[in-house]
Amino acid sequence: MTRAVVFAYSEVGVRCLRELLDQEIRVPLVFTHPDDPGESRWFGSVKELADTHGLKVAMPDDPNSIEWLAEGRRARPDFVFSFYYRHMLNAAWLALPKRGALNMHGSLLPKYRGRAPVHWAIIRGETVTGASLHYMLEKPDAGALVDQQPVPIGENDTALEVSRRVAGAAQLVLARSLPKLIAGTASARPLDLAQGSYFGRRRPEDGRIDWHAGARAIHDLVRAVAPPFPGAFTEVNGQRIEVWETRVDGRPALHPARTPCLYAEEGRWYADCADGKRLEIARLAVGGELVRPDAASPTFSPQPLLFDT
Repeated sequence: MTRAVVFAYSEVGVRCLRELLDQEIRVPLVFTHPDDPGESRWFGSVKELADTHGLKVAMPDDPNSIEWLAEGRRARPDFVFSFYYRHMLNAAWLALPKRGALNMHGSLLPKYRGRAPVHWAIIRGETVTGASLHYMLEKPDAGALVDQQPVPIGENDTALEVSRRVAGAAQLVLARSLPKLIAGTASARPLDLAQGSYFGRRRPEDGRIDWHAGARAIHDLVRAVAPPFPGAFTEVNGQRIEVWETRVDGRPALHPARTPCLYAEEGRWYADCADGKRLEIARLAVGGELVRPDAASPTFSPQPLLFDT
């Protein structure tokens, strides 16, 4: 029976571990992460899935330690798989399995190597992304590509919607690749990294809206970080305003001489942007509570309000 040590987290981790089990891969050891109490968990639990199947689970701070490498050798894996695991594995781990170490990445490699690929793809206005299965090197997301599956990104899709789509694509890629990997017939082509891109980690403060950008760029940021992710935000008169959902209105700014500004019209929030276009703010919140355009508040007035920039 084929054996695999699995490093996994998030929805991609859950779906891909389940696919391994469905295809009767023996998994003697699963590495995952404890949930971060400061993070809204929208995805299934790798630990719960592993516990249900009686698998050994580890959640170390450093999976590259001598002790965990020794545990990995005792597991005698044919493959090592990493499915959205958040630590890089060192050269010793990559050399440990008999038949290779592979990673599932949430983009169409070589584009969007690195961290938060779904979020970056939306921010950059992409209309397609996907999931890619590739061999691991010490350099992140750089090894030979086994297979990939594209998924669409609609103009109003949020990171949550696209992330779920990518998780489905990841499971599909693994399902059709596993038989070939086991049989030794899977092909792999080198990635041309010069044709790709690399992006780093995103932090909550990166959700601050730059009102010097145009309406489309702001809309893309908002949907890329919309809840359950940390969200986009701005300030008006020193008050933090959370912008959870937007739509590009298509009409010109109503107050072009005062851009960028916030105002209500016909029961809806709008922002006039620096490019002279209007952005509808479908959901606006203060302190985590939605604010209606007709709500009385010292923060808002009937007149257009300038954003703090």
